[in-house]
Amino acid sequence: MKRVLIYYAHPAHSYSRINKALMQTAQAQSDVTFVDLYQEYPRYRIDIDKEQDRMREHDVILFQFPIYWYSCPSLMKEFMDVVLEHGFAYGSEDTELTGKQFGIVVSTSGSETDYSKSGYQNFPLTTFMTPFEQTANLCRMTYLPPFAYFGAHTTDDTTLTAHAKAYGTYISALRDETFDHAAAASLDMMTASNLPVKG
Repeated sequence: MKRVLIYYAHPAHSYSRINKALMQTAQAQSDVTFVDLYQEYPRYRIDIDKEQDRMREHDVILFQFPIYWYSCPSLMKEFMDVVLEHGFAYGSEDTELTGKQFGIVVSTSGSETDYSKSGYQNFPLTTFMTPFEQTANLCRMTYLPPFAYFGAHTTDDTTLTAHAKAYGTYISALRDETFDHAAAASLDMMTASNLPVKG
């Protein structure tokens, strides 16, 4: 069994249907550590030693957040800046995160069509997520395709429920080692409809 750590960042959590549902799903999983960064560090004073210890103790690390200006909310960027420091997360030798799995769980207000070369955003979502992929590469972690939810502002309850359920399946598959990494390697992005789980 793998130890799963989820870092969640949403500065307007109380207004979010999507991320509220995903948070509840994540918190309901057994043997999973869930950290709400805005609740834990409302003044941005991140306990670096505490968070580095958390990361050491887990095998799978997920960042969950809504897309803010084509990236993550500011507290998650601050977390990356101060916690993923040289000698801990990266360096000339193997470091503390080597071999761990890293994935991002994101939601967007725009549709999947918007995030395309011919769409409103001019690029696919994966283009905007490249810094996270390179962070995983630099830290010698295994990068998982983004698990994405599109159209957050126009979603219906049925679609939201299906996605939240799929998120629970994703987390438990990572924990129970039934996630199909070989199949995932051929995907640019994961959604509720193409989640690669064995069995």
